[in-house]
Parts: sequence; structure tokens; C-alpha cells
Amino acid sequence: MIKKLLLICLLLKCTTTFAETIRTDVLVVGGGAGGVAAAIQSARSKIKTLLVEQGPWLGGSATSGGMCIMPENRNFASGIYAEFRNHIREFYKPRLGYDTTRNAPLVFEPSTGASILKKITDTVKNLTVKLNTPFTSIKKDGTDWVVTVMDNGKPLIIKAKIVVDATELGDVAAASGVLLTAGFDSRDDTKETLAPGNATNQIQDISYLAILKDFGKAADRTITKPEGYNATLYACLKAADVKKLLAAAVLPNDKYLINWENCGNQYSVTADDLKPENREATFAKARLRTLGLIYYLQTALGYKNLSLTDDFKTTHHLPYLPYIRENRRAAGMVRMVLDDIYTPYNRQSKLYRTSIGVADALPGQHYSVAGVPHIAYPPFPAFSVPLGAVVAKDQENLLVLEKALSVTHLVNGAVTSPAVQMTIGQGAGAAAAFCIFFKRTTKQLDVRTIQGEILDHKGSLLPFADIPQTDRHFRAIQQVAATGMLQGIQKPDGQTAQVLFMPDSAIRTAEVQPLLTELYSRAFIWFGKEKPGDAFTLGNLLSYISEITLRDPTELQEATRRTWKTYYHFNTPFNPKRPATRREFAVLANRFFNPFARTVDITGKLVN
Repeated sequence: MIKKLLLICLLLKCTTTFAETIRTDVLVVGGGAGGVAAAIQSARSKIKTLLVEQGPWLGGSATSGGMCIMPENRNFASGIYAEFRNHIREFYKPRLGYDTTRNAPLVFEPSTGASILKKITDTVKNLTVKLNTPFTSIKKDGTDWVVTVMDNGKPLIIKAKIVVDATELGDVAAASGVLLTAGFDSRDDTKETLAPGNATNQIQDISYLAILKDFGKAADRTITKPEGYNATLYACLKAADVKKLLAAAVLPNDKYLINWENCGNQYSVTADDLKPENREATFAKARLRTLGLIYYLQTALGYKNLSLTDDFKTTHHLPYLPYIRENRRAAGMVRMVLDDIYTPYNRQSKLYRTSIGVADALPGQHYSVAGVPHIAYPPFPAFSVPLGAVVAKDQENLLVLEKALSVTHLVNGAVTSPAVQMTIGQGAGAAAAFCIFFKRTTKQLDVRTIQGEILDHKGSLLPFADIPQTDRHFRAIQQVAATGMLQGIQKPDGQTAQVLFMPDSAIRTAEVQPLLTELYSRAFIWFGKEKPGDAFTLGNLLSYISEITLRDPTELQEATRRTWKTYYHFNTPFNPKRPATRREFAVLANRFFNPFARTVDITGKLVN
């Protein structure tokens, strides 16, 4: 009898010791803005995809972190981000006063954003989502990854071919052994003229944001005095226009987003403070900072009618996680630097050719401690994010998003907005799907195939302010511009700079000749024979097409004339003697000699 009991106990122990194992092609760890977009894109590309998120909501910083006012990428809403944006706007459209203009900042309640993301993922085939499933470990098993998460309090082992680290703090990359850096990079390291002379460990502040509601003038909803409350920390608000601060933070349903600088709810940290062993203590202090701000607002400034809502099911009614602007950055296949934004066409590497998404965010500089270098950025252009920045260098088949992107500190502040991360995440999802579909690794990526998938799913590669996605020739212009044959023109406007395609401008021979001769051997012969003038005429373009395609020039010109309005839908008159416009060149080049088809490597270099 005793032997039987021992055997039963042993069997019970074995059944509880061995964790369940499941398999997937792509595993996305972290359900933030980037992770959700990556998972959706991978699944829509017909790849079996699993998304695990440690918290109860999808959306990360935008929802669980409360960053629910998003002015970034409002002029470049594309792909999955445009889909999310449209759902939000449709939801609030019946609300009186909700701004539905095309390029208005996106404003929503965190719970609404999380609900909409869940509804979107629920409709995506090939996608499984697990919430309340924290990551615990990762290791390699041959070419596969073995990831352990906690599912309903029990370990769950997931075997995946491709893993996307979309955690807020780069925990998967860190656990896998990827080289990580944090803080300000030195000028000698990055060759950025705006970088400080010496590297530091200082990163941008974190903030526990707060969602407050107006409960009516007569209400007194004063919270309990927070532990360690110090009114002097918030004294600068006495001189502030609090009504103006609140007016800039209005949410639907009489709510406000509290995300105030200076003596507000920012909390200074270093990367060491955000290591797993220090994280909870750091977050607890940041929460007290925000609770103290609310108490000060209610007691010292007289706003007793404003108080925390029950949007977040936490004991303190603050978000599930703080808004994290920066942490450790992974070493990627490429590292994006400021010059890739300001002078993308003048660098040896041509990372714009490898773009997987666009952004127009300004780099944040959120520091509440003295002595941190303040960077005087020139007008900041809209920019493209390169594929290599999401590909881990040290670990094959690992992609990184959120704060782990392979960028410098001076670039980081412009890529961590949820709106930007959702755009980049879609590109990462396309890259992950490519690896599975073509049985490749992340060291064998085909940039053009991945970009084609992004465009197929309504994404963008180049941030042209004057070529919206609704433009009939959007794709042709995106593809030709991604080769560098027609370059964007920066137009400063205050702190920012638009990037324009200028479709109606005349083509100059000098701007297209270098790349045409590099791409096509017959081009050298043609330029020597035709000797086009400074203006590249429509006749020159058709003659060049005839040379490259070996098509009869007379027949080509007549066919183009017949279809000028009906097929190409050009608004300009057909006249071979006038200079060709940039729009006409892009459309005809894309159709007849398709420079986008030429292979480029991860640095944007043309591959012969």
C-alpha cells in the first residue's frame, strides 16, 4: 500500500513539474503598440503567430501606460496605425466636440483603446493572443527559440522560429544575451555633432500618468495624503496656468490626462533603476510622485472636484505601468543615427532605402534633474526607420521593438511614441513573416520583398507630406523614391521640417543620371548618345525607356500618348518636348524599368 501511495505521489509530481509546450512560427512577447502591430501583420501575412502580454490590456504605453493623446504621425497614418486611428475616431464621432479633422491628434480613453485593439486582434486569422501572461526566460534550441511564460500561474513553454521582443523594457533581448547600451552616447562613438563629449547613464524620466475626471464643482474627491508627501516638489505649479494645462489635456467624458513636466509627475531614473531587480521599487516611488501631484492639485490649488477615475483596476487607480520613454537599446544589424534623419542621401549607408515605416515625432528631452545636456536640435524632419534597426545583431531570428530599437540616444526620443511604434511594429511583423514564408533567417532578409508586403498592407516607406496614401500614384512614387532616384526635399517649419516629393516639379538630368547609370549598364551608352540637357524632357524619358526595354521608340511614344489620361491619369498635357515632372518620371519608371526591383542589402547598398 505504501509503495502504491509513493507511486501515485511521484506521478502527481511529474504531471505538475513538466510544463505544457506549444509551438508557433512567430512569437511576439509584449502587447504594446509595436507588438500588437507586429503580431497583426505577421498573422495577416498568413503566418501562425502568438502574442503574449503580461498585463490585462493590449496597447502598452498607449493604454496600460495612459499615453492616450497622440499627436505623432497624424499626417502619416498608414497601415495598422491608420486602422486603429480610424476605429477610435469612429467610436467617438457621435460625441459632441470630438475633433475628427483628418490630421487632428488622436485622443481616447485608455480602456477604449485597449478594447478596440482586442477587437481588431480577435478578427485576425492565424493569431492567438494571451493576456496576463508574463515572460520569464528565453534560450536557444538549435535554430528555434524556447521561451517560458507564466500562463494562469503555471509555466508554459513556447517553441518559436522567430521571436519579436516588444516588451516595454527590452527584457527578452536582455535575457537572450544581446548587447545593450543606455543613456547618452558620446560624440566619438556615434559621430553625431550634437552628441555630448562623454557618454552618461542618464535616460529620460519615466512618468506615472494619471486620468482625472471632473466630478462637478461641488464635489470633494480629495485622495488620501500620499506617503512621504512633500508640497515643495510641486511649488512651481503656483505660477503655472493650470486651466491652460488642463485644457491641453482634455479627454472624452470630462476626463483629463495628467502628464506634466518640470515639477509635475516626471520621475528621474537611470537604466540601472529599471533593471528587473530595481524596477518595482523605482515604480513605487514614481507612483508616489504622481499621487503627490494630484493631492497638491486638490489641496494647494483648489481642484478638489478633480480626482482619479476607475479606468485602471489598480489599488492606486494609476495606470498598470508607467510611461517609459527610454531604456537600454539593442545592438542591431544597423544603428540609426541623427544623420540618417537630417542628411539621409549624403551618407555612405543609404538606410532610407531599407525603410519599414515613417515618423514625424520630435525627439523628447524629459529630464527633471539638473546638469543633463540639452540638445538644440535644428528643425527636425519627418523620417524613415530602417529595417536593420529592428534586427538584433548578436542573436539570429530575434527582432526588437519599443525602447530596444537599435538607435542612438539622440534618435531614441523620436521613435518611442506609440503611434510611431505601431508603424515600426508593422514592418517588424512583415520581416518576421518573410523569414517563415521563405525559410530564411534574419541574416538573410530581402529588403524589397519585405517592403512590398508593407505596401501591400497600406504601409508607407517615405514620409512625403505632399503625397497622401489616397494619391493615385502613391505606390509608384514610394517605390521609386525608395531607390533614391528621386529624393525628398526638406522644408523647415518652426521646430519641424516637412519632407516633400514635389510631384509637379521638373526633373533635372543631374538628379537621375547617377543612379540610372549605376543600375543599368545600357544607361551609360544612352547618356553618351542622347546627351540630354539640364532639363530631362518627357521625350528623353521615353527614349531612355525604349533603350532599356528594347521597345520601338515610335510605337512607345504613340502608346503613351493614347493612354496618358485614360491609363496613367496624368493631369498634364502630353508633350515630349517639355520637361518631365517628378510624378510622371516616377510612374513611368516604376512601370517600365522598375528600379525598386534591384536588390539592396541591410545598409541600403545596391547588390549587383
